[in-house]
Amino acid sequence: MTGYGRGAAPIGHRRVTVQLKSVNHRFVDIKVRGAPLDPSIEEKVQQRVRARVHRGAIALSLRIDGGPAAAGVRVDVDAARRVYRALADVARELGLPDTAVGLDLVCAQPGVVAPADLDDDDVDALAAAVGAAVDEALDALVAMREAEGAALLADLTARIARIRDLADRIEARAAAAPEEARDRLRERLARLLRDANVQVDEARLAQEVALIADRQDVTEEVVRIRSHIAQFERLMASDKPVGRRLDFLVQELGREVNTVGSKSQSADIAALVVEAKAELEKIREQVQNVE
Repeated sequence: MTGYGRGAAPIGHRRVTVQLKSVNHRFVDIKVRGAPLDPSIEEKVQQRVRARVHRGAIALSLRIDGGPAAAGVRVDVDAARRVYRALADVARELGLPDTAVGLDLVCAQPGVVAPADLDDDDVDALAAAVGAAVDEALDALVAMREAEGAALLADLTARIARIRDLADRIEARAAAAPEEARDRLRERLARLLRDANVQVDEARLAQEVALIADRQDVTEEVVRIRSHIAQFERLMASDKPVGRRLDFLVQELGREVNTVGSKSQSADIAALVVEAKAELEKIREQVQNVE
């Protein structure tokens, strides 16, 4: 589910700004970028996000503005020299110009730029400011995701109702299948025995029709389809994260619909199965957006 949120909080003469962006993902994947943070603060940030977002790829961008120590970092100049020399050697080997190794590339290497050493009071103040900015960004992100969720709910409700209607029509057509099978079998026998003085054994015909009807019976599948639909609707009414469970139910619905299609020899039922599959594919795509 997509969303965006921004939050800010002061810390002395500086200001912490946090931006959150989320896109679809089967699980929770959080990436923190920007100003380096003390590991304990970053862990708390991750916990804050996970407490309110249970599905999605989350990109968190952090910026600290104002004052000479705004970035809250220390630079290891010796490490920067070593990194520059190593990268410059690679550039020469590849025939690249000297300008290929810039300050941004050097600073991006591990160990060159690290969080500044802070005393306990500074760490606590920074943690509080970052936490407040993250909470504000999360409020906006969640609000946007909830608005999208309301639209998804309306769409999924209509589509799952369509699946129920198709299941009802499949059941109605399946009820007439034995009689149609008997008529087809009788016509076929009549053509085969047209020139022979042989009477159709009605008892044997009834037995064959019963066997065909048993093989084509889709009662169990239709019952399970209705059960899955009922569970799907209950989950949509829940205020808890249900995306992965909805995904599972869509798979189960698809399995039952496929079984109906393989059992039936009715062209009408086959057409209904194709419609149901098309709706399920649309539902499957939308469910990937549900937390």
